[in-house]
Amino acid sequence: MKYLGFFFSLSFALIIAVGLAINLANLPPLANIFDPFQGFWQNTRNEEQGEIPDKFLDELNEGVEVVYDEHLIPHIYASNEEDLYRVQGYITAQHRLWQMEFQVMATAGRVSEIAGKAALNLDRRMRRMGMGHGAEANIQFMKENEPETLRFMQVYADGVNAFIDQMSPANLPVEYKLLDYQPEHWSPYKTALFLMNMSESLSGDKDLELTNFRNLFGEEWMDGLFPEVVEGTVPVISKESWDFEPLSPIRPANLIYPDSMLISKVLPAKENGLGSNNWAVSGSKTKNGHPILANDPHLRLNLPSLWFVMQLSTDQNTVKGATLPGALGVIIGFNEHVAWGTTNADRDVKDWYAIHFKNESRSEYLYNKQWIQSTKKLETIKIKNEADFIDTVIYTHYGPVVYDKNFMNGKNPLNFALKWTAHDGSAEQKAFLELNHATNHNEFLKAIEVYTSPAQNFVFASDQGDIAMKVQGKYPLKWEGQGKYLMDGSQPEFEWQGYLPADHNPHEMNPERGFVASANQRPANENYPYYVFGDYFEHYRNRRIVNELSNKESITVEDMMALQNDNYHLMAAEIIPTMVQHLDEGSLNPKGMQLLQELKDWDRIADPEKIGPTVFASWWDNLEMRLLEYWETDDLPVAFPSRHQLSQSIKNDPDAEWFDNYATAVIETVSDLINESFLLMVDELSQIQLENNEINWASYKNTHIYHFIPQFEAFGKDSIQVGGGKNMVNATGAAHGPSWKMIVEMGERPKAFGIYPGGQSGNPGSPYYDNFLDKWANGAYIDINLRPKDDQEGILLKHYFYPNE
Repeated sequence: MKYLGFFFSLSFALIIAVGLAINLANLPPLANIFDPFQGFWQNTRNEEQGEIPDKFLDELNEGVEVVYDEHLIPHIYASNEEDLYRVQGYITAQHRLWQMEFQVMATAGRVSEIAGKAALNLDRRMRRMGMGHGAEANIQFMKENEPETLRFMQVYADGVNAFIDQMSPANLPVEYKLLDYQPEHWSPYKTALFLMNMSESLSGDKDLELTNFRNLFGEEWMDGLFPEVVEGTVPVISKESWDFEPLSPIRPANLIYPDSMLISKVLPAKENGLGSNNWAVSGSKTKNGHPILANDPHLRLNLPSLWFVMQLSTDQNTVKGATLPGALGVIIGFNEHVAWGTTNADRDVKDWYAIHFKNESRSEYLYNKQWIQSTKKLETIKIKNEADFIDTVIYTHYGPVVYDKNFMNGKNPLNFALKWTAHDGSAEQKAFLELNHATNHNEFLKAIEVYTSPAQNFVFASDQGDIAMKVQGKYPLKWEGQGKYLMDGSQPEFEWQGYLPADHNPHEMNPERGFVASANQRPANENYPYYVFGDYFEHYRNRRIVNELSNKESITVEDMMALQNDNYHLMAAEIIPTMVQHLDEGSLNPKGMQLLQELKDWDRIADPEKIGPTVFASWWDNLEMRLLEYWETDDLPVAFPSRHQLSQSIKNDPDAEWFDNYATAVIETVSDLINESFLLMVDELSQIQLENNEINWASYKNTHIYHFIPQFEAFGKDSIQVGGGKNMVNATGAAHGPSWKMIVEMGERPKAFGIYPGGQSGNPGSPYYDNFLDKWANGAYIDINLRPKDDQEGILLKHYFYPNE
């Protein structure tokens, strides 16, 4: 039955491949697909069917043993790190090769090679953002400063390539067969590209949207809807004083922004309301007297999963946790002595500069009243079954010109250059390898010193009883307000004035309150002596977490599991009373009264079967949509205030002019907006029910996990029954959510639990492709304790690698 189901799934995937704009001429030869000896039938294998044959691996120094547990988690036992990373590369490729390569091809701007012209704009975007440029800078930096890390990256690549070279056509991952292409060899450059992908995914900015907003509505609206510091903020680091002498950037006098420009097109922005959580609780607040660390990064949900769980052991060290296929070591995890995790710091490390070129050749641009030479880079984009596309990308001293007359061109001539810390040479890979070996707080800090991008909040706990949080990244030294809007690239006064010293980044260890916590909120209080702005800062999850941890004693691992899966909707609890107060209940029809009663009866917990969260979500989304219509932006992209700031304005400033509908001559109020959006909500939910669809929260939210190629619908999952959502600790949205949940209790031996929405195998025909999904949706975990080499319990299979003589 399993094979039959996979046959229909794959046949359907073939049909819908056309939806990816892969026309019939681009489809693979069907005879090859249905070949019983090397076609898709070979992809129905079950990893537990028989022992994996032992292998000889070139350049191994000594033998390496791999033990798989019942969850298909590999535990690699090597005598030295070089052998360890070589086998890590091999094993990762064995289970996730297509995913590794596809993610890197997407980052490099090469999807058109396999998907055709439909992917051209995506490829151009990635190249124009300088993804390859940043990866090349990182490789050069490591050649000059971190040669051992680069050597390990090469060893990992050699392991990946050994698997590719030993692979037969029969066991080629099914995606290669469907898309009719072959894997390429791996390299350290590809690992650097993969880490650039992480930077691109987690480095947001809204400079251009904020520029439009300011130029359309003025400074007063900006100050009211996008304040520099939000009242009631609970920061990541709650220090009241700082033990360093801060640098003082000089704010130039008489600065003039390009304030007349309106930008009609922008690149896709990061979605607000989703993020990550982490915290560590001191033993003084736990039942067993040991620190407990928890982390759940919220990312886009995909199958295969972004994460791959492994244990990596040498004679000197054992580490376990979530790896990222394509990178070395464990990214979020623990060893015998310490545990660590990350959340996104959401700081502004990307700025945009308007460039004025001398003439159409764009070989010179104005800077400091002089003409400066630019650099041209020709990007050749191969397109499947079509001629190559040649794109010319201009580089300035700021960085690449992303927007110009040939790309994202709008109503005005655009030449916008991107300055981004990810373009500077760095060695994030070293930071993670050093974290894998850390044994105490000092070594933790030393490990992340070299980490620059994307900026993260690193949480820490140790078997010595210490807990800590460090906001780590390479942060530009800016004067107040710098980088909030598009800047004039011809004025040197808009340049960054250096970078913050790493030891000036906010950090705390063993705070008096007994815990540290972050959830993408502001890093520090107003007393922090550096300019901090981030439109993405969170204002609900962090307060819920801090409140729960503050009020709990004798905390257990089970308490931390419950908190990671917490569906309490703090935003709804705070704003619904005000919204209902403005509502004209007497004018509602029976359906409206019914939905209002659902809202009033709701306990503010967004569990999957409840209707209350659906009513609130639809009401709020229609309110935001209606307000944007009020502003009449002529479809110009503008930044929209955060849910928290808009809620605060509704409660505290209901007469603000931004609630007025400028399309009418009649002055309107926030009450009009609330009543209009309520009626829109009633219409929306009535229509859904008329179509015989459910309006419970799980159905309305429709959490789904698609394959990396969304058109391969048969390889994804729809309608997952899970609660949570935006601004809740369990931030499970439609396509984003907790991509990895980990809880570690430190002690003589760490006790660890984890789960992610997927499975260890990247093969859709495997029972290990999505076998964790139900546990994840139900808030359950698996044990991921460190496994000694001599442990014979629960072994699924073993794999031995021998050095060639």
